[in-house]
Amino acid sequence: MELFTKENNDITKFQPLAARIIPKELNEFFGQEHILGKGKLLRRIIESDRIGSMIFYGPPGCGKSALAKIVANKTKSEFIETNAVTIGVSDIRNIINSAYKRLKIYNKKTILLLDEIHHFNRSQQDALLPDVEKGIINLIGITTENPYFYVNFALLSRSSVFEFKRLSDDDIRKIINRALTDVNYGLGRYKIKIDEEAINHIVRYSEGDARRALNAVELSVIATEPEPDGVIHVNIRIAEESMQKKFILYDKKSDQHYDHISAFIKSLRGSDPDAAVYWLVKMLDAGEDPRFIARRIIIAASEDVGNADPNALIVATSALTALEFVGMPEGKIPLVQSAIYVACAPKSNATYNALSLAENEVQKGITREVPIHLKDPNVDGENRGHGKGYLYPHNFKDHFVVQEYLPNPKIFYTPSEQGYELEIKKRLDQWRKKKNV
Repeated sequence: MELFTKENNDITKFQPLAARIIPKELNEFFGQEHILGKGKLLRRIIESDRIGSMIFYGPPGCGKSALAKIVANKTKSEFIETNAVTIGVSDIRNIINSAYKRLKIYNKKTILLLDEIHHFNRSQQDALLPDVEKGIINLIGITTENPYFYVNFALLSRSSVFEFKRLSDDDIRKIINRALTDVNYGLGRYKIKIDEEAINHIVRYSEGDARRALNAVELSVIATEPEPDGVIHVNIRIAEESMQKKFILYDKKSDQHYDHISAFIKSLRGSDPDAAVYWLVKMLDAGEDPRFIARRIIIAASEDVGNADPNALIVATSALTALEFVGMPEGKIPLVQSAIYVACAPKSNATYNALSLAENEVQKGITREVPIHLKDPNVDGENRGHGKGYLYPHNFKDHFVVQEYLPNPKIFYTPSEQGYELEIKKRLDQWRKKKNV
């Protein structure tokens, strides 16, 4: 037994940090509070060692395998770990036969951890079904794919399905801190000084993937020469190299945020699609909320393009819808498309000017009452003369007739001669000429 223990320790030291630091108890596990918080169902199941068949699914590095290892450490059942990529139906049969004998002779249950269960085809999954149903084995299936698409409904119906979410930045920080301070399995035996901006960079670009963050931290430490005092100093440059991601100076609460979005908006207004795309991509790469950028494109489509190209607003709002539907990173594509469209569209701020003039008139000009012929005749309005004398434009030539719509008329909208607004201007000039406005 001592020989095996020594052998396991020798193997452990060659494992990557992400494998060595894997939590062994629930109090060492960070994240997934929605299913593992105090009093939650999954936590109660694990703590009471009443493990049934379960499916864990979610993005990479969010703790699915780590939690399964905690189950392995805590349960009194036999725990068998395997991968759907490397085993076939005959291997499953051997596992099930051993589980049956173990249950019959020793009254000991078997838990089968099957990683990447989505790689199992229907017939392989069917081979598991009868014995899962009988309780010969309890299955823990792990997958990054949606199990409702990749796992047999019959197997799903006999399992509890738990969805894992991407880890929060705070969770990643806690995991990194544990790795840096753990003397036995982490990097605690080293003298390490890691700059805050380096940690921030690793956290940001790990994108909720603990394995990716830990790999970057380990690479930063082992690939950095200690200083004369033995301290390994990890700065932002080393963090960039370890994450293979350039650090972008961009604080969403500082001038950088306002300066970049200002440059983006002015590039759209100035009809420079190349500059607009650059600032857009830089903001996204620095972690800016893509919905914030989408909203700015929508505003530019109305404020700076307006009726010179009414389709600009349609494209911009469609980009936001597409972004919400497909998510990131693919959502970048419709964002860039809409930015290019708005930048290349003919420009007019006539709509924005009309809004400003009208607001000023409402707030500071004379107060106008609704003319009686424009008032609503419904309910008792007709008895009071409401709507009397109103001329229905569709009864007249060209669907237009001169009548008063605004007492003391004043022009707020002056269309430009850009794009489609030139056509609007021609029609409006004719109508206003007839009204002598």
